[in-house]
Amino acid sequence: MTNDALRHESLHRSERSMAQLHNAKAAICGAGAIGGNLAENLARSGFGSIKIIDFDRVEERNLGTQPYLKSDVGSPKAKVLAARLYGCVGIRPEAEVVRLTEHNVHKLFGGVSVIVDCFDNSLSRRLVADACMQNGIPCVHVGFSGGFASVLWNDDYHVPPDAGVDLCDYPLARNLAVIISAVAAEIIIRQVLTKEKRMATFTIADMGLYSG
Repeated sequence: MTNDALRHESLHRSERSMAQLHNAKAAICGAGAIGGNLAENLARSGFGSIKIIDFDRVEERNLGTQPYLKSDVGSPKAKVLAARLYGCVGIRPEAEVVRLTEHNVHKLFGGVSVIVDCFDNSLSRRLVADACMQNGIPCVHVGFSGGFASVLWNDDYHVPPDAGVDLCDYPLARNLAVIISAVAAEIIIRQVLTKEKRMATFTIADMGLYSG
């Protein structure tokens, strides 16, 4: 790879693998605690094309767990994150500041290699799951509940009911978000490179990670 920012990643993976990642396109649905950190992991791992779909703006209460600064408050998360990834490794992500609906979901997912669902509500998660099933697009769902987080492919995923609270106010340690984002990034990379679909769960209380 000619991008020196990816030098250490290219030493870890083969030249062929880095070329595969460079040609892959991931769509990140939700740019919050998990989606924001995961998008950065994928960009720093060599993904050449990333689309970020998120309608929300950065709020001060997001700063403890999400990769944003005080100066970002009030700005669209998708645009801020896209600029951050460009600053990190020089790729130019697509920032879609839209609310995902049944009317735009298929268009937004066009030409994408893998979908990453990091939304925080059941309606949006179901839209993603159904659209990916209909279009045959690999889709992985990454989420948390309390101190438990999981990475599940669409084949084995059941949309959970809404928690009944604003997840921005839900107790979520940043470490949980960062750990599950890193695990999810590696699972996504392996799917792109080998078509293997691993799953994982992590519980922060006992530091228990299970992968299968």
